[in-house]
Amino acid sequence: MKSKILILAMALLFSLNIKAQGMPVYDNTNFISLIKQLLESGKQTSNLIKTVKFLKTQKENLEKVNDVIKQLKAVQEINRNNQRLIDIVNDDLRDILNSPFIKPDEITRISDSFNSIIDTSLDNLDFIDQILSSDYMKMSDAERASILKAKEVQTKEMVAEITKKTERYRDIISFRKMQDKINNRETAY
Repeated sequence: MKSKILILAMALLFSLNIKAQGMPVYDNTNFISLIKQLLESGKQTSNLIKTVKFLKTQKENLEKVNDVIKQLKAVQEINRNNQRLIDIVNDDLRDILNSPFIKPDEITRISDSFNSIIDTSLDNLDFIDQILSSDYMKMSDAERASILKAKEVQTKEMVAEITKKTERYRDIISFRKMQDKINNRETAY
């Protein structure tokens, strides 16, 4: 009986197609392809590091160019503001000072107030020239751009101040003109 059971068990095992393996087989091709993949990955990483360094350099160059453009725009705006100051002084101040409704003692005060603004503007231009052309001031482009931006704001404020003063003097002249008409009108009742 034991022999019959043994035969049946062996027949069952052969019918199930169960195979036993002996020694494990070492596959060289998988190991070689793994090494190739690792080498390729190393090359890609090296290329990525080079690309990152290149991009950092380009970013720094773009920031430098951006700072120079900011400086240029600030200088252009400062020049426009100074030109407005000069135009206001040339046109409006002459009209104000030539008005018969400005008293002689006011002429000096008006001239001094306008001259102080123009002097400040000229000092700013000298300072800007030193910043842009001198090497003894060791500063970065970003620092230079921020100083120029501050000077640009200052020139805008000077234009606003001189415009306000001009309007104020025009209002004074207008008021005095109207007062003169009222005081010198004919009263024929």
